[in-house]
Amino acid sequence: MQADDIIDRQRLRRKVTFWRIAAILIAAIGVIWAASYYANDDETSGFAYDHIAKVKIDGTIFEDEELLERLEKIEDDDFVKGVILSIDSPGGTTVGGEAIFEAVRKIAEKKPVVAQVGTLAASAGYMIASATDQIVARKSSIVGSIGVIFQYPNFEGLLDNLGVDMRSIKSSPMKAEPNFYGDTPPEAEAMIERMIVDSYDWFKGIVTERRGFEPEKTAQLADGSVFTGRQALENGLIDQLGGEDVARDWLIEQDVDQDLDTKLWKKKPERNNFLLPNAAMAWFMKQVGLESLSLPIAEQFGKRLALDGMLSIWHVQSAEKN
Repeated sequence: MQADDIIDRQRLRRKVTFWRIAAILIAAIGVIWAASYYANDDETSGFAYDHIAKVKIDGTIFEDEELLERLEKIEDDDFVKGVILSIDSPGGTTVGGEAIFEAVRKIAEKKPVVAQVGTLAASAGYMIASATDQIVARKSSIVGSIGVIFQYPNFEGLLDNLGVDMRSIKSSPMKAEPNFYGDTPPEAEAMIERMIVDSYDWFKGIVTERRGFEPEKTAQLADGSVFTGRQALENGLIDQLGGEDVARDWLIEQDVDQDLDTKLWKKKPERNNFLLPNAAMAWFMKQVGLESLSLPIAEQFGKRLALDGMLSIWHVQSAEKN
């Protein structure tokens, strides 16, 4: 029995040692992760030396508070000597484009700002590009789609098939119009059209002022058409053809030191819900270089589907089938 006791003690000692080592390793990994995750990141809080700030504006545009705060920091940061806006967007909400346009103009009052268009700068994306003092695009970039649109569905047929009868009692005829459950009254369509025309005139006014066009030329280009980079240059919608190197050269022409590095000001990572399974998985996938695969399809397209209000957005519509 004494020999058995010794063997049992040795087994127990080995188990305790194993779990102690495992606990130490887990704690060490947690400390290292916390230190790296919660530490101030130069790419989100700024750089403590002179540089050219680069900001990416891509995807569907909203009134993004985080982006607006980042642009405000760039405006006030004395270490930022010039700014490159890297734009790749089909547009988004008109209000979102307006807010970012105004933030970029505030920066441009203090330091040179140039837009470098990637694949696409349409609608609100072009609105934002026009806030800069120089627009550079690739020869095959898509530029333009100046205009405003208001879209709403009509579920009347679907509800009829489901046997649902929607009724409403309103304080006035225009309240909650247009609705999704029946034909839109002509008065409501006229109301929306007036709103669209007013926003459209405002958008055209921005282009006229920023590009130095005559109103007649703006009206000609602002019919919703899109242009390649080469066509946009010919029509005066952009200033140069090329990539980021051309954008940097323009900044140097504005007396920005040519030896300065270009530093990307990134969006701050979401940190509050890391312990949730989806957030943890997204963080892990990002670390192994598979960030895009961690986003569900619904999230990829959720922003586009959630757009509300007036839109300045460009997208290709498929032909209707008979």
